Amino acid sequence: MDMPKTALRNSLVAAVAVAVLPLLSGCGGSGDSAGSDAGSGSTAGGGTKTVDGAAQLTVPDGTDDATKKMYIEENAIAACMKKQGFTYTPHVATPQAAGSFDSVDGQDYALAKKTRQKYGFGTYAAAAYPDDPNAPGANTKGKQNGKVITPDDGDEKGFTAAQQKSYDEALNGIRPTTGTKTEREQFGGCTAEGRAKAYGPELSIEDQKKEQADKEDKNRANGLELNGDPQLVQLAQEYADCLKAQGIAVSTTQPTGMFDMVRIDLTEALPENRPTLTQAEAMPLLTKDIAIAMKDLECGKKFRAAYFPKEKAHPYWGAGA
Repeated sequence: MDMPKTALRNSLVAAVAVAVLPLLSGCGGSGDSAGSDAGSGSTAGGGTKTVDGAAQLTVPDGTDDATKKMYIEENAIAACMKKQGFTYTPHVATPQAAGSFDSVDGQDYALAKKTRQKYGFGTYAAAAYPDDPNAPGANTKGKQNGKVITPDDGDEKGFTAAQQKSYDEALNGIRPTTGTKTEREQFGGCTAEGRAKAYGPELSIEDQKKEQADKEDKNRANGLELNGDPQLVQLAQEYADCLKAQGIAVSTTQPTGMFDMVRIDLTEALPENRPTLTQAEAMPLLTKDIAIAMKDLECGKKFRAAYFPKEKAHPYWGAGA
């Protein structure tokens, strides 16, 4: 019925990462022994302390406001879960640990060149270099780029089905099985309490719909602004012509779709349920991926240099507008 804790945290991350870490106590389960050890878990940049038996993260000096709210949310959830008789170990991952494609997208040309020369777009890198923690997608069990994202915290280890159900309900609330999709996906429980402490009271369903509609309208307007920019339109066409000359298919010439078009098109063409590749199988595929990634980087160098500063002024998500 409820989303598992790891999936929940990943769903709340979107632009920057939020995740989880160690040890258990349970409702009628293994007792409350984790409380004394809760402060021993490591975090990204901050230490832990124990307050009223609940692990609490220490916010590192110099933390920006958006990341600080993540700490507030995680700490509030941990305190709330402790009151319910459960251990929830808070963890906030750094944005750097979350972004496995930040060094590939070409926003930083020099960094992208260095990354693509070895890993291509990152599609086959983990299989080709199984012992390289820096390969995009490497150590996907809780890690990206060698950094912990969603470590196994063990908070739910050994639970019976009934205990797991109680834990999930304490964490996420009991969500309705009827109503709109938004209503069914509305989180309650300690998750709602944590988010309220960090971001203020939850908006009503109607206000959420209005807020989302306003964001989509703004996003659409930003997309139209970028796609109508004469400089970007010209550079996007030059970029597309260069790709075609290199034998690379072009599926769009819209500026908002160009910067990551080649990687996305290649990814979408991959078999959905492709088997795990061996190192021997991955190496020749990686070689081809590197060749295409480098051609794409060079063809799009001027376009990306102009696009990303303008996109920062008019933030846009999506594949085109």
